[in-house]
Amino acid sequence: MEELTPRKIVAYLDQYIIGQNDAKRSVAVALRNRWRAGKLPPELKKEVSPKNILLIGPTGVGKTEIARRIASLTNAPFVKVEATKYTEVGYVGRDVESMVRDLAEEAVRLVKKQESSRHGRDAEEEAVRRVAEAMWPSKKPETRSPMDIIFGEKKEESKPDEGEKQRRKDLEHRIRTGELDDRMVEIEVEDKGSTPESDNEQTNQISIMIAGMMPKKMKKKKVTVADAKKIFAEEAADEMVDMEVVKDKAIRYAEERGIIFIDEIDKIAGRGHGAGPDVSREGVQRDILPIVEGATVKTKYGQLKTDHILFMAAGAFHVSKPSDLIPELQGRFPIRVELSSLTKEDLRKILTEPRQALIRQYTALLETEGVSIHFTDDALDTIASIASRVNSETEDIGARRLYTILERVLEELSFDAPDLEDKNVTIDSRYVEDRLGQITENIDISNYIL
Repeated sequence: MEELTPRKIVAYLDQYIIGQNDAKRSVAVALRNRWRAGKLPPELKKEVSPKNILLIGPTGVGKTEIARRIASLTNAPFVKVEATKYTEVGYVGRDVESMVRDLAEEAVRLVKKQESSRHGRDAEEEAVRRVAEAMWPSKKPETRSPMDIIFGEKKEESKPDEGEKQRRKDLEHRIRTGELDDRMVEIEVEDKGSTPESDNEQTNQISIMIAGMMPKKMKKKKVTVADAKKIFAEEAADEMVDMEVVKDKAIRYAEERGIIFIDEIDKIAGRGHGAGPDVSREGVQRDILPIVEGATVKTKYGQLKTDHILFMAAGAFHVSKPSDLIPELQGRFPIRVELSSLTKEDLRKILTEPRQALIRQYTALLETEGVSIHFTDDALDTIASIASRVNSETEDIGARRLYTILERVLEELSFDAPDLEDKNVTIDSRYVEDRLGQITENIDISNYIL
């Protein structure tokens, strides 16, 4: 974290998100302040809470992407939740504490992965031994009969065959070096199945508890030796990890570096004082408040304090306003950033500049069929212009509009790609207009198709 200066954080975000400079700067400062707080003396450190952020702007302008990239940059436990999934305690639905339990799960996953990597070499050796055992099961020692045990008779133990030991070593060596990677082998693995997820948190907890009490189910599976080594190495690494150490580290990790992103917070911004849905909305806000203020939540890995978790909330606020949130919750999000709608120029850049640029994605997808596509500059201008116009005339869904337009433009090409004789395709402005002309001219049709 020390080398992550605000300027470097913004530079990193610039690689993935076009525009929104104010939001990037605010997030960068909030992250840096978190690092600064960690350097303070213990007495002062506990008094400094993270400056939570409220991102305001229409859908598809980068709110979620900013939060996700920040978590990936800092390698922090990150959880994205929808505010609309929660209801007041007593109603059917998830209670707000479940977001903290989800964060604990994510922290455990990250720490477990770090701890497992320390046992990499030992786990690989154990995997080789297990694969060899699956390919050539060793003879099991004969069991003694009850009469032998009662009368103390001993059977002569057969001496290990030196030749067999050497052959087994040779087999393990061939497995280790990858010589047998393509050979099929039948292995026995744990059948993890899937625990049914419910919107009711108590039901989920009961399901997990019952699943933990049941014996492990095993199933046979035919895989290549290479895959078997990976499966057994992961199993062995998990067994070598001390879960008590993982739990302690994960709780501290989540408390000090955890990020919870609450999306769609504008959907619970009702401030009604009568009956109806507004009562529930305000109730959810009041339930979220102590979590954001700082509370202790019981998780299956231990007590987790939320005092220093960074909360980021986002909402379009088309119908409601940030001031419609209850005052106490407003006060817990001191940094407010308004993200602007994307301009035609922004949309043009989104097509080609970010690392995950859409044109790169579609080009790479069609390359798997041997098709090489090239977008001319005027084609990119036309796509951006159409996206901007449709966004302004219908619902503004930001960069997501580019997905629907590109899908429409490339639909026919994607369908014919495996059978094309000429694998080099140039997409120019005329090509785009031929496929979108009628749709963009009619607003009613645009509403349905784009």
